[in-house]
Amino acid sequence: EVQLQASGGGLVQAGGSLRLSCAASGFTFDDYAIAWFRQAPGKEREGVLCISSRDGSTYWTDSVKGRFTISSDNAKNTVYLQMNSLKPEDTAVYYCAAPAYGSDCYGGMDYWGKGTLVTVSS
Repeated sequence: EVQLQASGGGLVQAGGSLRLSCAASGFTFDDYAIAWFRQAPGKEREGVLCISSRDGSTYWTDSVKGRFTISSDNAKNTVYLQMNSLKPEDTAVYYCAAPAYGSDCYGGMDYWGKGTLVTVSS
């Protein structure tokens, strides 16, 4: 059974940094894609970044370019979202997700972890 566990959220002041982790179990990192999504209060969920064994990292949200990076530690089956220069508008519940098969970030996500809340104060 595939499970994704997101962690690392918390309260941070504007300009600060956080690193989120997504620990994956039930599949290997030989051929994979894992993405981060976020949903702010009162807004629709949006894709933030995706990393795959085929294409590397893909940005889906222009507002995080230059501030957020995604990386993976295949030995630990974990994907990280490093968030720097955080802004109040980054406040959201962050989710990690993965497709059931393959390494296509655009193929649709089948597995979702429980979210982790990031709150950025001004």
